[in-house]
Amino acid sequence: MSPTLRQRQPDTADPGQPRLPERRRSLAHTTPVLLVRAAHPRQAVLTATGLAVAAALSGRPGREVLLVLATVLAGQAVLGWHNDLVDRIRDARRLPSGKPIADGYLEPGTAWFALTCAVLLLVPLAVMNGITAACFYLGSVAVGLIGNVMLRGSVLSWLPWAVSFGLYPAFLSYGGWGGQTVGVPPEPAMVALAAALGVGAHVLCALPGLVADHEDGLRHLPLRIALRTGATKLLVLALTWTVLTVVGMLLVGNSVGLGR
Repeated sequence: MSPTLRQRQPDTADPGQPRLPERRRSLAHTTPVLLVRAAHPRQAVLTATGLAVAAALSGRPGREVLLVLATVLAGQAVLGWHNDLVDRIRDARRLPSGKPIADGYLEPGTAWFALTCAVLLLVPLAVMNGITAACFYLGSVAVGLIGNVMLRGSVLSWLPWAVSFGLYPAFLSYGGWGGQTVGVPPEPAMVALAAALGVGAHVLCALPGLVADHEDGLRHLPLRIALRTGATKLLVLALTWTVLTVVGMLLVGNSVGLGR
């Protein structure tokens, strides 16, 4: 563990230095729970559930819906752990940060091991949806990983989100059960709407950290907009954008379907 995160002993603590958060032995600080917390569970569950519901609405049987759910949960866990590992030094400037890795409760090595295991699980799960579908979903995860280290502080911060979400319709339309499954191309309108949904998701996910990002000198798109409109107006705009995008996807899906 880094010396900056090691718990100080009362008899040697420097009274001139701030006290770091002490480790508490409780269920909330067991390794499995900490790993779940570091995986960004709310975002993971929402994304996985959304794609599973989309698969169900497109007429996929139950076992394929569950396969989509499991695949996306694994992919989101990879993205969540990687995000917290990349941000751990920056997050550690504000202790407690609420991030298990940055706060020193979860060792980075443990998170890297879990991430590696999740990748080893994700690849066969993705392939079970079909080779073509797997390529699109693994591509979306790769874009998300790149987005964790690039463009995050720039006006193009929305781009990895748009590309990643824009690959989801192809993952669903080409997907099925078994590695030999061959589906159909997605509707272009559905791809465009999914990309727009990704931009809305990016803004909503960025809102809670706007103050910290501003202090760290980041200037991503949501922050630039918030500096002009205010965080409250940006929240309303993002929610409206997201709801209208979802309604548009439902209308397109009802009229022409997910795939061509």
